[in-house]
Amino acid sequence: MFGEPISEEDLREKFRKLQQQLRDRWQTIDEFDRGDNDIVVIPSITLDQRELQKISGVHHYEERNLYSLIRLRNPRTRLIYVTSQPLHPSTIDYYLQLLPGIPFSHARDRLLLFSTYDSSPQPLTRKILDRPRLVERIWRALRPQQSYMVCFNATPLERELSVRLGIPLLAVDPDLLYWGTKSGSRQIFAECGIPHPPGSELVRSADDLAEAAVQLWQQQPEARRFVVKLNEGFSGEGNALLNVEGLAEVSPSRRSLLLRERLTQMSFQASGECWDTFASRIPELGAIVELFIEGTTKRSPSVQCRITPEGKVEILSTHDQILGGPDGQVYLGCLFPADESYRLRLQELGLRIGQNLSAKGALERFGVDFIAVCNNPGDRPAKWQLHAIEINLRKGGTTHPFMELKLLTMGRYELSSGMFYSQQGRAKFYRATDNLQKDRYRGLLPNDLMDIIAYHQLHFDSSTETGTVFHLMGCLSEFGKLGLTSIANSPQQAEDVYKKVIEVLDRETEMHAETNERWEMPPTHPIAWNGRNEAKR
Repeated sequence: MFGEPISEEDLREKFRKLQQQLRDRWQTIDEFDRGDNDIVVIPSITLDQRELQKISGVHHYEERNLYSLIRLRNPRTRLIYVTSQPLHPSTIDYYLQLLPGIPFSHARDRLLLFSTYDSSPQPLTRKILDRPRLVERIWRALRPQQSYMVCFNATPLERELSVRLGIPLLAVDPDLLYWGTKSGSRQIFAECGIPHPPGSELVRSADDLAEAAVQLWQQQPEARRFVVKLNEGFSGEGNALLNVEGLAEVSPSRRSLLLRERLTQMSFQASGECWDTFASRIPELGAIVELFIEGTTKRSPSVQCRITPEGKVEILSTHDQILGGPDGQVYLGCLFPADESYRLRLQELGLRIGQNLSAKGALERFGVDFIAVCNNPGDRPAKWQLHAIEINLRKGGTTHPFMELKLLTMGRYELSSGMFYSQQGRAKFYRATDNLQKDRYRGLLPNDLMDIIAYHQLHFDSSTETGTVFHLMGCLSEFGKLGLTSIANSPQQAEDVYKKVIEVLDRETEMHAETNERWEMPPTHPIAWNGRNEAKR
């Protein structure tokens, strides 16, 4: 059963029947979470592995779903979490200590951890399927009629694991994944009548890409730059900027040759990327080219939504994304909520896109990224133009920060204002990142981080509902990289909490390098709020 071949047709049929169980059992997400359920968490990032290797420490990104452990605050929930390599015990203890009102031992008894003990660069789900005895051990730990599976993103691998375990997967059917690609997103935007940058159809060769760029320039002769995107790129690492200035001075017969040459000179967003490696991915992944949106003041907001098993579209949150990289194309973190000037408009557009996806049969989470441009920032109120650029038909970088906030405070998102309120009625804000990375942090073990958190009281305090939640702790020692969500009662306070963490870590690592003695540090000084990051895209 657990390792026997299953035909593709049987897999699809069994998967559809399992997902129907979700529709039969569904009430609301909150009631569903409070039920007597076994949740299997498969935090596999089942995306193109060559693209993922562009991200420093990506094999530790399985830890980003550890917010799921906070669901153990429901005393009837049992949770199974599977990873490629065993998690550090202090990391598990850290999340379980966040549970207010639940004895640590009670929560720990309801948590089962499994590992494949495999550090190879394959997707975690592939590793699990390659180990039928591990699949059987997971299955034996389940109550099948009270179980469901969640994942970072759904592919045929996650569908197969769902079928082999005999439990439904709370995620989109992999047959619909096209709608989460760059080209599929553009098609959805067109169907919904949502503004998006002019661009090309999907191409599969460098020559076709050059020709598509020429055709786009003929439609946009005033353009200075285009964005070239691998169709299945991740976090902006598959993007490159193409200079198209001066084409009007070149004869029509030479434009394609000139652009073919300029493709080799693009500004690639991934560290170490070059044309040869980028071009080799085009036949495999496909690519599009679209107009680079210029503007005086620019931001990169997003809306996060969910489609329930009943087909209802729910708005979960809005964010202003923080981008970096050579040209502001790479996702680094986010601010919650998005600016009030456009957050309600984001919700409206997200709802329209969700209704389109729901009609196609999509399920569970998706996010939509936008570019917001204000050419007269002095206007009051500021007038922002929104351009949709991408649908992520999966969890994303804004998922775990928001879920940390929601699960820790048990609060509510208010659709009328786009604000989140705790049970005490306090408006909540945060700044989050997956990319706090410095060479000086290398060598810090999870236990070292726990010492620093405790000594300087950086942890999230459930009594004040402020503080920082840490993640990606496994990245710290080897890569000097850490993730964090700094939660507070105002944007400025969230920024101050975030900056305090960085100040403490910088001083701790500086003092350790200089003295190699036990670390101590004077009280931190207030750090001024410096406004929202405005991504240069």
